[in-house]
Amino acid sequence: MEASALEDLVIITGFSGAGKSTAMAAFEDEGYFCVDNLPSEMIRSLVDLFMHAGSKVAKAAVVSDVRGGSYFEGLAAMLDDLRASGVRHRVVFLEADEQTLLTRYKETRRRHPLAPRGSVAEGIERERELLGQLRRRADVVIDTGGLTAAMLRRKLADELLPTRTPGRLVVTFQSFGFKYGPTRDPDLLFDVRFLPNPHYEQDLRPLTGDDEAVVAFINRDGELDAFYERLHPLLDYLLAQYLAEGKAHLVVGIGCTGGRHRSVAIVEHLADRYRASREYVIEVAHRDVTKPS
Repeated sequence: MEASALEDLVIITGFSGAGKSTAMAAFEDEGYFCVDNLPSEMIRSLVDLFMHAGSKVAKAAVVSDVRGGSYFEGLAAMLDDLRASGVRHRVVFLEADEQTLLTRYKETRRRHPLAPRGSVAEGIERERELLGQLRRRADVVIDTGGLTAAMLRRKLADELLPTRTPGRLVVTFQSFGFKYGPTRDPDLLFDVRFLPNPHYEQDLRPLTGDDEAVVAFINRDGELDAFYERLHPLLDYLLAQYLAEGKAHLVVGIGCTGGRHRSVAIVEHLADRYRASREYVIEVAHRDVTKPS
């Protein structure tokens, strides 16, 4: 192939429902030429076009997955051809546990491409059999279970787009309940189960940490204020250090037992406190606040 300006080719694949469209959007925002649902044989043609003299495409990202039907089976061979021809490329594989994928399909009410008339679980199992070889060939494997779309975009930016223009530090404060499992990949994590638990108060149990009555109960003996007196200086110091280091995104997990009361109240408090700063972009995620009380 002729030398060209193509500097980076990213091939995104993985499980249906694992966030491939979100990943493609992240690359598109960084100036990549993006194509979704591209059969493997057409990837060859697209690369030939980019390698042709006069092409102005320097960065490209394509999504290729089981929606391509029989054409998808040739993706592994196509990757071998790219390596043999010396084309610079990276393979990003997105996955999630079965329950996460089932939940996402339930929310969108979409049919699985490998089981249009059967159950989603059957489609996921068939897909798992097809994707094993591709996963082993991937340069980067990302488990998107527990990640919001915003968190996935930030993770991709941090790990795969290190040359982008730096900006303010994006801080995600996320509440969660330990009874539903730990939050995924936090940079900082605080366990606040030592604080008074509103769950055991009949009138407070149906409420959340957004309610003033819940906050007042948590702070009934001044324990919440005492916690903030120690937490604020620590976070002030740490956030400034991460910002100076050039980190783009920071996830601060706050966990209580059920993820409805104490952790929610603290996340909302911290978000309000740091929104006033021009150095940070604040995002809030309450993972388990809608779980039954």
